[in-house]
Amino acid sequence: MFGSVRAWSRRHEKLAAVAGVAPLALLCALLAVPYALNGPPPGAAQDGSPYLGVAGYLALSAALLAPLVWRSRPLGCFATVSLISFGQWLAGVDPLPANLAVLVALWAVAYRCSFRWALAAGLVAEVGVFLALVHWSDPTFGMFFSGSVFVVTVWLTGLYANTRRRYLESLEERAERAERERDQQARMAAAAERARIARELHDVVAHNVSVIVVQADGAGFAMDRDIEQARLAVKTISKTGRAALAEMRRLVGVLRENETASTDYTPQPGLGQLEELVRGSAVPARLSVGGVPAELPEGQQLAVYRIVQEALTNALKHGGPGVRASVEIDYSGPELVVRVVDDGRGAAAPVSSDGHGLIGMRERVGMYGGAVSAGPRQGGGFEVLARLPMAKEAA
Repeated sequence: MFGSVRAWSRRHEKLAAVAGVAPLALLCALLAVPYALNGPPPGAAQDGSPYLGVAGYLALSAALLAPLVWRSRPLGCFATVSLISFGQWLAGVDPLPANLAVLVALWAVAYRCSFRWALAAGLVAEVGVFLALVHWSDPTFGMFFSGSVFVVTVWLTGLYANTRRRYLESLEERAERAERERDQQARMAAAAERARIARELHDVVAHNVSVIVVQADGAGFAMDRDIEQARLAVKTISKTGRAALAEMRRLVGVLRENETASTDYTPQPGLGQLEELVRGSAVPARLSVGGVPAELPEGQQLAVYRIVQEALTNALKHGGPGVRASVEIDYSGPELVVRVVDDGRGAAAPVSSDGHGLIGMRERVGMYGGAVSAGPRQGGGFEVLARLPMAKEAA
């Protein structure tokens, strides 16, 4: 319960400060009624003590209580309340219930500040007790001692709360550090385990490949002389290859990180899915293909697919209402030309600084030695033009 209250106080510091002052403010407001009914105390005229009246009582109480809202700055809060109280003493005004704000501010200094500031604030409060007793007709040491005990109790309570707060903060810091060290040690252990598995994988592959090479050489020599021996060697090659493949799958499966049950194993899209992409786009678009489609590597096909996808997305975002687009793929030249044109706002579209689409296009095309340009067209609309060398698919 107290933990949740502390967390709420940290999130709503100003509201918590007002809530902390509310009980003292309510006490001062309730005591304003007897203050008004009783009127000036007997002998006030002879003592020279001014009577503030209800308005003056409330104004001085508000001035004493208002700085407590800024207890997050305890030194300024304590100094303000102490100076107001000292001015009250100089004016000869009798102590009010709101003067207890000095003790609240003293507690805040002891709770939030270093010991030397807490000690200085405690001495100032003691001086205030002495000055308050000067107004009494016959002050005694017992009265000063009682007031000092009250002040020292508040001061010690603030120091204890300060020590407790620092202790809890150190515990939280140690817990966070221990958690970071634990996570780091777990990552180091996982890295060491992966390194061990990688060594095992190397040993398995090297051993089995060596066996396969030896058996293949043996089968080659025995092919013309001993068919049975060659057949046995081929069977051994097949068995060893399957065993190596199973072991590799097991070890590689352990090495994979961040692979969950939701991992997508579907093939990456390519040129064969372009028509489906254009047809299913939120922007009305048409696809035209020129030349004879060539067999391109999967990576290059994926690059073309992503360029078209990003260009259509930009047309939807920046083209404005009613925008239409056309996608052209040209295989007829030495380069594969990808051109996406829309009839949207073009240069009038608002500039967006949070996108990385053009950078991604350039990186994808640059991997294959191509180039890409994108910009508004004359007469309106936007154009994305990419040129990629016609790389041959690896055999």
